[in-house]
Amino acid sequence: MAEQQVAWIGLGNMGRATFAFVTASQEEAWRSGECLRNLPKPHAHGPKCSADGVPWISYASRAAADLRRGMVKNLVEKGPLSKPLIVYNRTQSKAIDLAKTLLQQIIPVSTVKEAVEKATIIFICLGDDPAVESTIDTALKSTDVKGKLFVDCSTVSPDTTRRLAQLLESSGASFAACPVFGAPSAAEAGKLVCVLAGRKESVERVKPFCTGVMGHAIMDLSTKSEDPGKASMLKVLGNSVIFRMVSAVSESLVVAEKSDLGVESIHSFLELFFPGAAVAYSNRMVSGMYHTLEEPLFAVDLARKDTRHAMDMAKAVGVRMKGVEVLDEALQAAKYHPGAKGDLSAIYGVARQDAGLKFENNQLGQ
Repeated sequence: MAEQQVAWIGLGNMGRATFAFVTASQEEAWRSGECLRNLPKPHAHGPKCSADGVPWISYASRAAADLRRGMVKNLVEKGPLSKPLIVYNRTQSKAIDLAKTLLQQIIPVSTVKEAVEKATIIFICLGDDPAVESTIDTALKSTDVKGKLFVDCSTVSPDTTRRLAQLLESSGASFAACPVFGAPSAAEAGKLVCVLAGRKESVERVKPFCTGVMGHAIMDLSTKSEDPGKASMLKVLGNSVIFRMVSAVSESLVVAEKSDLGVESIHSFLELFFPGAAVAYSNRMVSGMYHTLEEPLFAVDLARKDTRHAMDMAKAVGVRMKGVEVLDEALQAAKYHPGAKGDLSAIYGVARQDAGLKFENNQLGQ
């Protein structure tokens, strides 16, 4: 591979002095069902990430910040980088702290222009459509992007992805969509699933940064279509499946509690038949973490953004996603409950209230 400069835009901002994130060991404890009611609370750490020759741009909530930290760390440690990774973050101190943690394997910059103009490949990972659109607009207005490859790892609507690809390509740049599936612990371990779409030649340039680096598997949608929006379609619909799974877990736990079956029986069932995310969310609910978190692990606002995209996609083809509509109502209620902190798992509290129970389950989330 020819020498190239890589940049990453976006580490995540919480409005806090430190990155708060769940460690891989804690998440594994949730997945395994260990200590259902005695898990240690998530704690704060300084950010750390790494990569070479590629800029990275990103802003995030708690879990998203953890996810990006893991992705950047693996880019630096395992990626085909010949130069330190350029990193731009809206709050520059995050990138500076990260550089210290990664032994100066990254170069923090203070503007999008600095990240883009020095790079040949630019990874972008931001929280929503307006953030991505604003960043691309800044890049196009501030520097020549001809010959550069932009890789968007954000979860945005398919229409946004297509529009950005067209804007960049009309300015002489290339574009590939690369949203990912996986929890922060998977990102830390380099076990994400990367969904790639766009022009074949652009996708091929991204692959060396995926398999064996940020991820363990690739879903290459460019083999059937060069539409970059396909990756966003799969990511949005995939997330809606996960969210509805979380909703099903929450409702099943409530029924089990009210019918005297017991939440432990449902949790054991999930461990046997649906290990992974279902068990992790069940633990978060049963342990009481859903109403005691200091910061959301998966923010309701981000979940609602994805459900809106899913419903818009369905409407465009004459389909109604009734389950997602109901889920969106629960997410809205969870966001505004005092003390819930707007975490996705708080829909369990909403399901409890709908069943005549208290929002909180009297567990301390520890």
